Amino acid sequence: MKRGRLRVLLGAAPGVGKTYEMLEEGRRLVEDGRDVVIAVVETHGRAATAALTEGLAVVPRRTVSHRGVELTDMDLDAVLERAPEIALVDELAHTNAPGMRHAKRWQDVESLLEAGIDVITTVNVQHIESLGGVVEQITGVAQRETVPDAVVRTADQVEVVDLSPQSLRDRLSAGLVYPAERIDAALSNYFRLGNLTALRELALLWLADEVDSALKSYRAEHGIEGTWQARERVVVALTGGSEGETLLRRGARIAARSAGGELLAVHVSTQDGLRSGNPSALAAQRALVESLGGTYHQVVGDDVPRALVEFARSANATQLVIGVSRRGRLATALTGPGIGSTVVRESGDIDVHIVTHSEAGDRFTLPRVSGGALSVKRRVLGFVLALVGGPLLTWMLVSLRSDETITSDVLAYQLLVVLVALVGGIWPAVFAAVMSAFTLNYFFVAPYYTVSVADPRNVWALILYVLIAVLVSFVVDRAARAARAARRSEAEAELLANVAGSVLRGESAVPAMVSRTRESLGLAGVRLIAPDGGVISTDGEPVRDGRHETVAIGRTIDGSPRATLELHGHPLDASERRLVDAVAAQLAAALEHTDLAATARTAGVLAETDQVRSALLSAVSHDLRRPLAAAVAAVGGLRAAGPQLSDADRAELVTTADESLTTLSALVTDLLDVSRVEAGVLAVSLADVDGAGIVLSALDELGGGPDRFELALDPDLPPLRADPVLLQRVLVNVMANAARHSPAGARVRVSTSRLGRTAEIRVVDHGAGVSPERRDDMFTPFQRLGDTDNTAGLGLGLALSKGFTEGMGGTLTPEDTPGGGLTMVVALPVAESAPPGGAVA
Repeated sequence: MKRGRLRVLLGAAPGVGKTYEMLEEGRRLVEDGRDVVIAVVETHGRAATAALTEGLAVVPRRTVSHRGVELTDMDLDAVLERAPEIALVDELAHTNAPGMRHAKRWQDVESLLEAGIDVITTVNVQHIESLGGVVEQITGVAQRETVPDAVVRTADQVEVVDLSPQSLRDRLSAGLVYPAERIDAALSNYFRLGNLTALRELALLWLADEVDSALKSYRAEHGIEGTWQARERVVVALTGGSEGETLLRRGARIAARSAGGELLAVHVSTQDGLRSGNPSALAAQRALVESLGGTYHQVVGDDVPRALVEFARSANATQLVIGVSRRGRLATALTGPGIGSTVVRESGDIDVHIVTHSEAGDRFTLPRVSGGALSVKRRVLGFVLALVGGPLLTWMLVSLRSDETITSDVLAYQLLVVLVALVGGIWPAVFAAVMSAFTLNYFFVAPYYTVSVADPRNVWALILYVLIAVLVSFVVDRAARAARAARRSEAEAELLANVAGSVLRGESAVPAMVSRTRESLGLAGVRLIAPDGGVISTDGEPVRDGRHETVAIGRTIDGSPRATLELHGHPLDASERRLVDAVAAQLAAALEHTDLAATARTAGVLAETDQVRSALLSAVSHDLRRPLAAAVAAVGGLRAAGPQLSDADRAELVTTADESLTTLSALVTDLLDVSRVEAGVLAVSLADVDGAGIVLSALDELGGGPDRFELALDPDLPPLRADPVLLQRVLVNVMANAARHSPAGARVRVSTSRLGRTAEIRVVDHGAGVSPERRDDMFTPFQRLGDTDNTAGLGLGLALSKGFTEGMGGTLTPEDTPGGGLTMVVALPVAESAPPGGAVA
């Protein structure tokens, strides 16, 4: 069955019009004759949004019971049975009610797509998993409901529903997003102009990256190697020299000339020891490019210009910045055109900027070459040097020949052999030594112009000359091989250090290693596969005809691989396999660390459970003992003194016993209630109740007057669907906490309001408040934040209040009070018989 198509409407913040746009698109499709149904839509009481649902087929929601509360959510089975052509699914990151087939709505969407149903859905940028931390830094609000990036990235179409920050604030001020009582708090907190601007930019940048990934996939699928200049990408080539800072700043200025320009820095490490960078300079330049908003990359390749151009093409670069060669004129004349000339020749449609710097050509140095396992080009160059340099040297020496110059002649030819060995390795050097021996015999040993020796001692001299030339070539070749091995080890160390640096800068270890492995080896794609066939991490485009090499990563207890590394691209040589083995060892350690972290999280949950048990024992041993001891003492006094007590003393002892037993009963009741909440067996009797009446009953129980509490009750508030007993206990606990933490003379404000099908009771204090990082602890049993005495109970009040509220199908959430303090919001559904209401959209 053909998989359905997914279309995602992405918004920067609530209220930009994603649901409205989804419903309008649904109506347009219906007019075109398409079969469209509303699988689930959340109007949040906005009348204009609700009006768009009229005329569209709606699949009824499924009702489930959780802890005695009736909850409704999308009925996946009913939608699959209906089998529409297109389903409209609102709020992709939504968490489903307990008892549904899947825990998350995006998993329901996956089932619809697998059934061949096209889906149009909505999501806000703050709900994308990888952006949660960034959004929390911007807004100060942690996101509990998220959707994995991969789900959104695999969508066939992603559109940003855009609205300028000021326009969104105007809609909010007009009451088109939230009701009047929430507008001021929203404008001064989450919906600040700076927050909305940053969120809008975040959404647009995320979509730009997604479009860029789609472009890369298309180019890979169609074998397009040329550069498409859809956006400016500037690659800066770093050698590890001091000129790197100059090149980076020039590249950053080039990238900044166009909106959305991207800066990439790359250092090419060769295997033959020809080029080496200063590690400290590279580290400083890596920090600089990251401070400029760019990324740092490391590539290993024998041919530096080709590796540099291939990296630029793989990154779809439009500009390439390199420095002027640091070699002098003599070195350039001896070794031919440098890297810059080769890069310009092979760059094709990539613009190349050659930037001058203070290190350009200011030193005379011999070319640093070596001969171990050299390329064909290097060996051919050695033979050419022997064939050209030998005759030239012979012509020069013959013109100066005399009987006294034989020693200098031999040394000159010996120098030629050493130079050939340095350039081309052992075989060109042996060739040069043999040819030099015959040349010396023919031109410089009597009799001249014959290959014969009159003095037998000269024969031994020639043999020793050839032997010395061979030994020198062998030593040079061994030294080059050692330099190559050392350079390879350095490249491996640089790769692993680069990966470690990526991890320290916030990247995940496994994806960072997979990505850097592909870059360093110049592969088409690298994938890390789990034993069950799932993809743990991937980078690049795997070869579609299946040509790849695999490496086992780690071992489990039964000896099976922990994972498998798939390498797609060119066959690996022995040195590259050693590098892969080093990466595989690091990947095995990273995967083991991930498993240990999961085990540690499980242990942390057990530790929290033990902490609760310890707190329970402490509470039972201390807080229950105090009222129990007082009751026992009072009853004992009555029994011992009996008739001798005065009426006043007897009444005081009876009162003490009664108060102590009442306190003890309340504590035991709280303990039993919290155990029921934790076990999920809380008995809830829902009914239509008057919210204002419950508030007044709670106020009577607390005995608070106008000097302690200020009421702002909505006279048009419809009945709530709640348990009146549990709701009163919730309000008593919350209002008592607010009064206890409010400063002297300050009043606690209690207000009621309606938002669509939800009613809110807000308890506002102006005390010290609770920091965001400690708010979760407020609802932990046996926690008394800010209480220094033992007269405030067991610390179960807020834990019970949250459990009671959720048991009634509502929520209890803390918010900052404008001007300082804490606001507790009790949100409950209104009665089903209540007429529709809420903000007008």
